Amino acid sequence: MSLAIKDDEIDVVIGALRSDLTSFMNEWRPIFSRFHLIIVKDPDLKEELKIPEGFNLDVYKKPDIDRVVGSSTSILFSGYSCRYFGYLVSRKKYIISVDDDCLPVRDNKGFLVDAIAQHITNLTTPVTPFFFSTLYDPFSEGADFVRGYPFSLRSGVKCALSCGLWLNLADHDAPTQALKPGQRNSRYVDAVMTVPARALVPISGINIAFDREVVGPALLPALRLAGEGKFRWETMEDIWSGMCVKVVCDHLGLGVKSGLPYVWRNDRGDAIASLKKEWEGVKLMEEVVPFFQSVRLPREATTAEDCIVEVANAVKEQLGSTDHVFDRVAKAMLDWVKLWKSVGSSSFSPGV
Repeated sequence: MSLAIKDDEIDVVIGALRSDLTSFMNEWRPIFSRFHLIIVKDPDLKEELKIPEGFNLDVYKKPDIDRVVGSSTSILFSGYSCRYFGYLVSRKKYIISVDDDCLPVRDNKGFLVDAIAQHITNLTTPVTPFFFSTLYDPFSEGADFVRGYPFSLRSGVKCALSCGLWLNLADHDAPTQALKPGQRNSRYVDAVMTVPARALVPISGINIAFDREVVGPALLPALRLAGEGKFRWETMEDIWSGMCVKVVCDHLGLGVKSGLPYVWRNDRGDAIASLKKEWEGVKLMEEVVPFFQSVRLPREATTAEDCIVEVANAVKEQLGSTDHVFDRVAKAMLDWVKLWKSVGSSSFSPGV
């Protein structure tokens, strides 16, 4: 049974790493026009944004970020991390986040995919993380539970995070894309699946939706690579954030879905040139994954904020001695929780 969500309960957050958003916005117009948009301009972007008229939106720029965040935090909102400022200032229950190099797609029947509608369907129908369903999402239209699925688990739990996918440029890491430069994803798989409890997943911020009131504080910009750049191959911030939110969901008895909706992802950057920048993150993952696999949170942690504080303390204690980057990560996580609480109790509007 799904819940009804009103359009005014949703914010669409777009991190603007390019100045000219004209074609992007016009392609999304049939879908975005019903919703309030939060566009956050990358503080490092010098050119003025070009945004067509006809949208209900707020634009946040560097002066707005400085005014809200101040200088007393270790968090940087540059590059892809600018999207998190949108998560921070939103006052809506649900966030849909789409990269500015992604466009809507058509399904196998040629119909335009309403990515927001599918994300909302994912979030408002239960998720089944404690017993794997071999027939994808049993709450999808025309589906049901397979033989042998325990009736005691069929009610499922609340879905807090929906992870969409991409056609064309798949979200490979730089080494894989460099070895397979011509490989593209052309398979539109009409399916949604539950990520099992205690299973980690490389969540990408390219095309996601989440319940901000429940897990918003767990989606955070903490891990920054020394040579972080402006292409997805050169970042790991969303991978770290994704493991944090998955651990939080597991602890709080919430669920995560992956699959529909798809977006079309345009080619950007040079994987070989990005390889040196991302290699630091590739090596760090070998230490990060065992940490998240083993971390357990106390019963006293009953909110996403509580959970992130516990994870941050564990990061400092267990990983801080292996690489100083983790000391910075732990501090950024604690700063983020403080910022989330302070911004949540204040009111403001963009300067533009």
